[in-house]
Amino acid sequence: MFAAVNFSARRGLADEDASDPSTAARKYRARRTGVRGETYAYWYLRRHGYIVVARNFTTPGLKGELDIVGYDGNVLAFVEVKTRVVSERTGRELPSPEAAVTPDKRHYLTRMARQFLRARRAQDFPYRFDILAIESRPGQPPQVRLHKAAFPSE
Repeated sequence: MFAAVNFSARRGLADEDASDPSTAARKYRARRTGVRGETYAYWYLRRHGYIVVARNFTTPGLKGELDIVGYDGNVLAFVEVKTRVVSERTGRELPSPEAAVTPDKRHYLTRMARQFLRARRAQDFPYRFDILAIESRPGQPPQVRLHKAAFPSE
């Protein structure tokens, strides 16, 4: 299955037509790119041996979302997926996807992970936080970087 997803992403994960400059259109394109990135990440992780147990996990009353939760061996990995479209047209250097995981974001991810473990009565289970960064250039396949144990739990 990853071969099909990888083939469809061979020209990037962003929409080809970015002619509409309105805020609503930009938000829609960003959301679509994010969904495509998370789908690509899901199959990428499966291909690399992860066993996915949850996607887009949220809890009422808590801010944030766990993009992908899965086992890597006998360790539970909470994977944050960050997708960025790199365009040469803008002429400015964008921050890396990894830089988008700020201390506040780490705090929210840690709280959500604790809630995930508490709901499953698995507080003593070994876990870690991974970041999967995807950079997509129009017309090129995405570049993927997986950072295992990217940051400690708080």
